[in-house]
Amino acid sequence: MEDVPDPALIVESEPKPEDVRVLEEALNEFNVAATGIHDGKLFGLFLRGADNVVVGGAFGWTWGGTCYVRYLFVPQSLRHRGQGTRLMNAVETEASDRGCRQIVLETHDFQAPGFYFRLGFELTGRVEEYPRGHRYLTLVKRLNASESDQSSSPSLPM
Repeated sequence: MEDVPDPALIVESEPKPEDVRVLEEALNEFNVAATGIHDGKLFGLFLRGADNVVVGGAFGWTWGGTCYVRYLFVPQSLRHRGQGTRLMNAVETEASDRGCRQIVLETHDFQAPGFYFRLGFELTGRVEEYPRGHRYLTLVKRLNASESDQSSSPSLPM
């Protein structure tokens, strides 16, 4: 085995996007090697203003039959006007077109868990006190479920 010196460990509070990308790519390579699943593909759905500037949207990826929504944002001025539902319907269509059987995402209890529950998502996990005084929630929506399975709007378990 080659004697390689330990690398320096440096804490950075504002990491460069290209440095973060190195980690993302290395982890993706590991995941593909470990699972043999290499169908990962990004998606971005954007709400654009009249000047074509992004004002909101959704970003994530599909991999191995699952769609993961990393970001969903609708600006305050567009909330309660159907834009979030419009975005999530488009995410679901894209996920289905890519052969996904479920959509996974995380949110906080102060964001919009009720919105996701109304769309048929179920709570699968939570972390208390992240951030302090709140909860971090993991949600999943099974695709191709019957409408009756998605009709209830559960309250957030406390």
